Amino acid sequence: MRKALVAGAAVGLALAFADAALAHAILSPPVAKSKALQQFTLSVPTEEEGATTTQIELTVPSGFAIDSFEPEPGWKRSEQATGSGEEKTIQQVTWSGGKIPTDEDAVFRFNASLNSNKTYVFKVRQSYSNGKIVDWSGSESSDTPAPRIEGVSSLGGGSTSTLTIVALVVGGIGVLLGIAGLGTRGRPLT
Repeated sequence: MRKALVAGAAVGLALAFADAALAHAILSPPVAKSKALQQFTLSVPTEEEGATTTQIELTVPSGFAIDSFEPEPGWKRSEQATGSGEEKTIQQVTWSGGKIPTDEDAVFRFNASLNSNKTYVFKVRQSYSNGKIVDWSGSESSDTPAPRIEGVSSLGGGSTSTLTIVALVVGGIGVLLGIAGLGTRGRPLT
């Protein structure tokens, strides 16, 4: 039992460190309901040793409509847009003046809506204090993948699959057996 716990902990740590090594610019949620105003978060990691992230530029794909922004202390925001008022379409957003150190993320939140069910691909340009620029605009398998959001007509919910119910029952039985095992402390249950 002890070996299994140690092995499980080792696998968990390995996955945690592997995830950190694979940090990418991301937009969340990765799946969103189309034609509904909701909050999105852009997170861009500072991976350059000894430098800070000083500017983030987000190019917005057609059909993704940004409505409003959450203020981000320490950053100045500028927008390139067409139209005005209700007809305003933001095409690019630039946050500048930040100083996000290595191993931390620049995080920006905004409310937006998707006009249809499709995959929206964003381009993110990250500038560092040492002059280096990273373009997060590659394919999903690249070292610098572009953030993506999948627009869907429904997020599901409302129904529970048989597999989910079976998993919960099996998990509950496992917990009960574990409690029973701890209660008997090695003595037979009968």
